[in-house]
Amino acid sequence: MLDQPHKVALKALVSDKGLVENASDMAAYEKGARYDEGRAAFVLRPQTTEEVSAVVAYCVKNSLPLVPQSGNTGLVSGSTPDASGTQIVLSLDRMTKRFDLDLDNRSLRLDAGFTLSEINRRLEPHGLFFPIDLGADPRLGGMIATNTGGSRFLKYGDVRRNTLGLTVVLADEAGTVLDLNSDLRKNNTGVDWKQIFIGTSGSFGIVTECVVNLERLPRQMATAYLVPASGAHVMPLLRAMEERLGAYLSAFEGMSKNAVSAALAHVPSLKNSFQGGNIPDYVILAEISRTWEPREAEQSMDAVLESALAEIWESDAAPLADAFVGPAHEMWSLRHALSEGVKHLGKLIAFDLSFRRGDIMAFCDHMKAEIPQAFPEITICDFGHIGDGGVHFNLVVPKDSAAASDPDFEKRLRDFVFSIAVEKFKGSFSAEHAVGRKNQAYYDQYTPHAVRTLAAGLKAITSPGALGTVRF
Repeated sequence: MLDQPHKVALKALVSDKGLVENASDMAAYEKGARYDEGRAAFVLRPQTTEEVSAVVAYCVKNSLPLVPQSGNTGLVSGSTPDASGTQIVLSLDRMTKRFDLDLDNRSLRLDAGFTLSEINRRLEPHGLFFPIDLGADPRLGGMIATNTGGSRFLKYGDVRRNTLGLTVVLADEAGTVLDLNSDLRKNNTGVDWKQIFIGTSGSFGIVTECVVNLERLPRQMATAYLVPASGAHVMPLLRAMEERLGAYLSAFEGMSKNAVSAALAHVPSLKNSFQGGNIPDYVILAEISRTWEPREAEQSMDAVLESALAEIWESDAAPLADAFVGPAHEMWSLRHALSEGVKHLGKLIAFDLSFRRGDIMAFCDHMKAEIPQAFPEITICDFGHIGDGGVHFNLVVPKDSAAASDPDFEKRLRDFVFSIAVEKFKGSFSAEHAVGRKNQAYYDQYTPHAVRTLAAGLKAITSPGALGTVRF
């Protein structure tokens, strides 16, 4: 635990209710979204960039470790304290004052503590949204720190693509405030410094303010379940959809039978739309959209999608075994329930992987042959963003099994999966969850020495203080 004088000094730097030290109140900041849990010395909740700067400067001068935390929805222990009780959590959850919408620039300047749902609630009357579609409801600072992608990456890209500017507090003795908050979409006057702070888990600096790109809200949409003829037909099907639908195609999400079954079992209100209730081995949720209101004599989106699917069905490649267009809210409700459904099957050991698009199904098929032999107690429940090469490769062991409480089992399993994903298939061990304590060892193992040296140098220059959970 930290000395009382430090706590008193830091409390004086933040506004009222800016320090949390009661054990029950701190619990929400100490426990992550998936199994990880630590112990904080206390929690600081500044309201302004100036308060963040003052806190950071004090902590660096006194060698006090800080863990930046946004919405605490991360899945790799990147924003939770360790078990030592010596780390101070710095939460952005009260940084929700600035919200400046620029309709002409189609951009938004705002504090980093806003949740994704609140951002989009405020933007909806203007026909706009921040186009990162997630099952969770993170805060913007954390989304930037982890470079989140989401289910509509195929059309809109990730946070990196949609960030125009940042304000960052560096972990040095001055608590330097770095103003990178440009509203410009084109600015080639040197290094694009904001990119150093996107996707690096808050270790190079704390994002306190952002300028983000906005998109028009879809006004017309159509969705369909597509059953590919086999795993080998998924990529030909995606190419055929892109050829016929172009920029209309906004999602192409893969869902395995095990994942769908888990969601339907966990959420009884979900509708089983499959013929006879028989869930296919693999199904694609495809979505097309456009941003204007329907025009007279214009073909509806359902008709556009049905026409494209009919052409694909009749093509020589024959990648489709079945397909049907259905209500978007029902289809997306199933997709968004997959994570919770899988989590309730047993002890979840989850992997967030990415590959070249052409390799993703080959990897999944390879693992479905290899894992039952090496780890027979495992149930594979994969799903993910097939259109951008991402897969949530979820492995579940029964809660009452010895493996569920065996750290060595989990390590052996992670080593096994990552060795195949990264070494054999040349994929990434973290597609969109960034780096945290859970995957630090794999960053150390798979990142080239020259890159690690460069990252360590940038860390030393930007934030030499003890900031974040990642060792770059």
